[in-house]
Amino acid sequence: MSEETIQLDLNETGVAVDLPLPTNNRDGVQGVPYRPVEFRDDDLPTALERAAAWLRQTQEWLGEPVDVIAVHLDYDDTHGNPYYDLKLLCNDEDLAGVPKVIREHEGAATGQ
Repeated sequence: MSEETIQLDLNETGVAVDLPLPTNNRDGVQGVPYRPVEFRDDDLPTALERAAAWLRQTQEWLGEPVDVIAVHLDYDDTHGNPYYDLKLLCNDEDLAGVPKVIREHEGAATGQ
């Protein structure tokens, strides 16, 4: 049995360079563990809608559902900050694009 190395194209935080990023400047992919993807807003339905849109876009990019380990909701009542802080705790490998790269590698190996 031979071992093959698959090269991942990751940015400095360890996620795939072509991973869809949340579009609002209040949102972002955070560090490890479990890669929290954060959505912050004064309006909870708006934060949830942006999280859902990001999940749909990322699922399409990844080619399978994103493994969301947990959903965390907190608030920040500091003046000037968005009140709601919604975090989706996601699998590191999904955000690095591992399933996508493996499928592409297997497809290239079989000539598909």
